[in-house]
This record gives sequence, C-alpha cells and structure tokens, in this order.
Amino acid sequence: MEKSGQRWLPRLLLLAAMSVTPWLLIVYCHRSVFNAPPVGSPHPPSQLHFHSLQEAQLKKLPATTSSRALSAAAGGGDAHRRSNVVVDANASDPCRGRYLYIHDLPPRFNADILANCRHWYQWIDMCQYLANAGLGAPLDNADGAFADRGWYATDHFGLDVIFHSRVRQYGCLTNDSARAAAVFVPYYAGFDVVQHLWSNNATAKDGTPLALADWLTRRPEWRAMGGRDHFVMSGRTAWDHQRQTDSDSEWGNKLLRLPAVQNMTVLFVEKAPWTDFDFAVPYPTYFHPAKDADILQWQQRMRGMKRDWLFAFAGGERPGDPTSIRHNLIRECNASSSCNLIQCRKGEKRCLVPSTFMRVFQTARFCLQPPGDTYTRRSVFDAILAGCVPVFFHLDSAYRQYRWHLPDDHASYSVFISEEDIRSGNASSVEETLRRIPQKVAEQMTETVIGLIPRLVYADPRSKLETLKDAVDFTVEAVIKRVNKLRKEMGDHGASSARGDVLMQTAAKASSEIRSDN
Repeated sequence: MEKSGQRWLPRLLLLAAMSVTPWLLIVYCHRSVFNAPPVGSPHPPSQLHFHSLQEAQLKKLPATTSSRALSAAAGGGDAHRRSNVVVDANASDPCRGRYLYIHDLPPRFNADILANCRHWYQWIDMCQYLANAGLGAPLDNADGAFADRGWYATDHFGLDVIFHSRVRQYGCLTNDSARAAAVFVPYYAGFDVVQHLWSNNATAKDGTPLALADWLTRRPEWRAMGGRDHFVMSGRTAWDHQRQTDSDSEWGNKLLRLPAVQNMTVLFVEKAPWTDFDFAVPYPTYFHPAKDADILQWQQRMRGMKRDWLFAFAGGERPGDPTSIRHNLIRECNASSSCNLIQCRKGEKRCLVPSTFMRVFQTARFCLQPPGDTYTRRSVFDAILAGCVPVFFHLDSAYRQYRWHLPDDHASYSVFISEEDIRSGNASSVEETLRRIPQKVAEQMTETVIGLIPRLVYADPRSKLETLKDAVDFTVEAVIKRVNKLRKEMGDHGASSARGDVLMQTAAKASSEIRSDN
C-alpha cells in the first residue's frame, strides 16, 4: 500500500496542477482585459510611470509643484479609496448611502496631462498654478485685502486638481464599488481640452475623451448602472466641450456629445443651458480655508465692512460683441458718484492683481455682474466672498446655473435687471433701481450673501473642515441624491440589467448617428 500510494501521488499532483491551470489563465486574462489600455485609442497611454515621465522638466518646477506633488494630486492606488471612518460592528454604518468609489484611471487621463502644464498655453507657464494641491502660490496680504492665511493665486479655470484633491479627502471612501452611492472619474477634462483649444486637429482634441469613454464602458463598475452612478468634472465651461462637427477649426472637443458621457453626471463651472445631465459648480475663488475658524473670522470681518459705495463694477468692455451691455454699465457707473469703477483695458496691470477687485467689492453694497465671454463670471463668487450683493442681467449668469449652491429665492441674495431693458433704455437706471431697495432689505441681503460663503468656497485639500460644508461637500451630496433618484427609476437589479442592454444599444446607435452626422 505504501508503494502504491507513492506511485499514485505524482499522478494526483499532476492532475491537480492541470485542473488549476485553466482557472489561473482565466483570472489572468480577466485582469488583463479590464486593466488593458483602450483598444483602438487614437493616442495610446504612455508606457512610462508619471514619476519618471519628463523627469528633467518636472524638477524645474517650484518645490511645491514637484513631480511628487503632481503625482499625489492625480495619483491612484487603493489607498486613496479607503474610508476614513471607523465603524463599530455593533453600530449602524455612518457612511451607509454616502460611500464614494474613485476610479484608478491610467495616468494619461490626469497625471500625464499635468506633466504637460508648461505647454497648455503659448504665453504662460501654468505649472505655477498647480502648486499647493492646485491652489497656486500663497497671496501676499500687504494690501490688507485678504486674511493672513488661506489665500492663493488660484486660476479661475483650475478646478480639476482642486476638486479631485478634495474628493480624495472625503470621509466615506470605499475600494468596493458595490458599496458606493456614486463613482468619481478623476479625468482632468478641463486641463485636457485646454491643451488643444487653439489646435486645428479634431482628432487630437477628441482623442482623450474617446479613450476615456472606451476605458470606462469596459469596466465592471460601469455595468452596474450603465454609468449613471458616475460623475466627472471639468474646471472649464461646457462651451469648451460640445463641438458639433469634426471640423479641425471648430472650438473645443465633443466630450458632451459622447453617449457614455451623457449617461454620467458632468460638472462644469458653467453648464450648457439646454442639457439636463450637466450641472454648474462655483468657480474657485482665491480663498481656501483650512479650518472652520478661517471662514467664521472672514464672515465676521465682512459683516463689519463699511460699504461707502452703493454699487461697483470691475471689468472691461466687449467691443466685438454688439449684444454686450458692458459699455452701458461702464458709462453709467463712470457718471455716478455712487459707483466705484475698475475699468479693465488691455494691458491694465491693476486688473491682474486680486486685491484690486477684493478691495472694491468689500466697500460696495451691490456689484454688477453682466455676462462676459460667456454667461457666468468668476467675479460673482469673488463679490459674494466680499459680502457684495450681485446684480445679474441674464438668467443664465446664476439662476439657471448654480442650483445646488445658491438659494431658490433669488431675491434674497441678488438683484435682477433684464439686459434687454438696459439695452433698450426702457428701464430705470441701475442706480435708481438699487436706490429703491430699502436700507434694511439691502442689509439683510448682505447678511444672506455672507452666509453663503462656506458653501461657495473650496477648502484647502491638505486639511479638513470640522463642522462647515464647502462647495465640494454640497456637490457630492447633490450628486448622490441625483444618482439615488436614477437608481430608483431603474428599479431592481434585474430591471437594471435589462435596461443596461437597452442603454448599450442606444449608445451604439447614437455613436453611429454622430459619425454619420460628421
């Protein structure tokens, strides 16, 4: 029996090895498929890890914008998805229904884009604005317009890294997508499109968005809801992402026209007026508080400001735009002894200094906010930060945009004067309209505006607020609420599976239609 057992043992081991090998091959192939670069991508992902990519170039950056700092801002790995909440086995889960899963994207969708920051624009090196987790360099408070800490030279289109950094700090992260209430896609869409805005190559403009859609739709996380639980953000306006044709000379890319993207929730600093799957979030200001006390102290300071000017305007004319009312406002403000005017002409250096605007806004009761190149302005949020009540002239400048962050009662925090009335001259002057507002009402509006400050600023991603919620907190809550609504509409898992097939068929049909249109 002993000899017989010895004779059969090698055979049994051989049979065991043969039975296990196919399963190992299946697992290996499965992992290869779901982690492989997108098939047929116009621009395949870089084969170099971000830490070694353009090493010599990254060493030239300031110490706070080193390759390590940039990689940390865009980096992946399981560590950045782990929840910060310790759950007692006998207690209810405080993160239930609030978990976020962050996709670990290939570096071509974020880190590689940051590595090219010196070449985004021909006239300025944007790498300096990526320092301090995307906040930029600290601002000097020599003019006394800011607080001594928490103020940075933040680019108004620089939200990609800031938002990602703040989401990575979220208290209910998970590395199990099945537990997630929503899934964040850290693609730096705004920084990506700016690389090609002045290019005459439609293929280059659309290469990364198409590759992203291909990568996402191959992932198992996508199939759970056909991407409807996913959200992505661009720090630029929707106008930069909705090119209608494949003409090389047409502005922007066609991110918003991709069927996969239309299944997601897309965030911009200005949304498209006619779509319902994209939403506007506030422009970043210069203020990024590290603690609750930073906000509370700033609010108290703004409450105590002496507002000697009835209204103010800071900005330039739009001589090439016949529909612009800016020249009307500049003319009226210039003629009034109650208006503080900062007129920005080409080459005007003071208009490049943040403290110039903040001092003007802090001493005015109302701040005029007409449309500029687009409907919205960063100036709106700078003014609110200074406790200045915004005066809007177009519904798409705020009311149809920032519904997650601004009150539904528009009259509680702002004044509206139709730009048509300004253009035609049929309405009373801006000054007359503002003077008709009772003093007590105006003061209450100022208080409401100051109360909005926490939800409109982006806290410093390197620290954490304790009790106050910032713009990212309000955004994530709104996204989860929207996803829950979509999940309820989709029904149970069986219905979800069936509808997922329909969604994929619809997406394929829409892709075919887009190709035929172009």
